[in-house]
Amino acid sequence: MQNAILKFEQLLNENASCFPEISSEILESRIPGKWSKKEILGHLTDSAIHNLVRFTEINYLQKPYHHRPYNQIDLVNLNQYQQMDIRELTQLWLSVNKQIIRIMKSVDEKALEYEIILSDGAVIDLKFLMTDYVEHLEHHINQIKS
Repeated sequence: MQNAILKFEQLLNENASCFPEISSEILESRIPGKWSKKEILGHLTDSAIHNLVRFTEINYLQKPYHHRPYNQIDLVNLNQYQQMDIRELTQLWLSVNKQIIRIMKSVDEKALEYEIILSDGAVIDLKFLMTDYVEHLEHHINQIKS
């Protein structure tokens, strides 16, 4: 878990100041059927919000925890990330992720083994969900920076 946390902190530290430096033209350009780089950051914000809820709820809701998916496309559109100021969007993304890091650092070793049932019936644990979150974050950050 410690490696995932270190990687997570590094991703935030290296990229929080980078995103506002990208030109609006690059951030907002879209490939048909795809999100813009700004919308990808918005998707990462939505992901952070939902995962913060998951990472905290699992500690007090009945076990096993049932993972609830969310409509990623609708959320990006409804939150109007394409029109949002990049500094404001980056700050929102950063703030929620800093809270996730606090949760990850304080999670009990036993809690990392809590079972999570995905919507397709597959079973994972909290440790997998947390480390997968960091991998997801890295994947999309690389898309924004490319």
